[in-house]
Amino acid sequence: MLVRSLSTIAARSTSELVGTAPPHRCYIFLHTPQPPSEYPAKYATPVQRALLLRATKWGGSVNFAWSEDQQSICARPPGEEDKQEYHLTAFAHPRGKLKATVSMDNIEEVGEQLRMHAEGVSGTTSSISDDVHLYVCTHGARDCRCGDTGGAVAQAVRDELRKRRHADPSDPSTRIKLAEVAHVGGHKYAANLLVYPHGEWLGEVGPEDVPEILDAILALPTRPRNTNELPICPRHWRGRMGLSKDEQVQLLQRTYS
Repeated sequence: MLVRSLSTIAARSTSELVGTAPPHRCYIFLHTPQPPSEYPAKYATPVQRALLLRATKWGGSVNFAWSEDQQSICARPPGEEDKQEYHLTAFAHPRGKLKATVSMDNIEEVGEQLRMHAEGVSGTTSSISDDVHLYVCTHGARDCRCGDTGGAVAQAVRDELRKRRHADPSDPSTRIKLAEVAHVGGHKYAANLLVYPHGEWLGEVGPEDVPEILDAILALPTRPRNTNELPICPRHWRGRMGLSKDEQVQLLQRTYS
């Protein structure tokens, strides 16, 4: 019965979710002072476009994220967007997390630093931390499903973390940092939840799934997942940083074959 149940999970995930995480070696989050609920449907800035142009050459993606806890720089007034600075957090396989500040003035230098980090070149310094970063897509102007379901899941994560920390101030959940992110692709899989530095992408997450997902994440080492390690929460697994679409599908098939 257990084998049959696992096979059913694998078949469903393979056909509907697995392989839908866009292949990437590095994911870069630009910190904004406003949440994704306030982003326009298509959100881009000169710094984001310039950084993305460089990052796509070596497998990087660039997005916007907001959190009550993360540092951000106030937005420049209209007409001065090219003068905007951003704090950023980047995750790469296998080196983990890197923090920097980027603007059009240092785009070449930071772009090169990120490339070296993504390619594992010695000389770059990764952040040493046990923090687990969860990014929920809540970009409602892009698709209402992300705003509605994503917003509900983000609130469920906040509520669950608050409950656990109130019960035990030293609970492992204190390592979890929640942020909201702009469009990640896959509206129909809302809510979409990205887990870093692990590099796991989860979809079709509902508020009721949050406790189980948090438990699964906290049971794992805080580092990028290796290419052959078991997926987190297979029922929701879209894919993993560092794997192609075919490799994502093959991993889940091997896991439950």
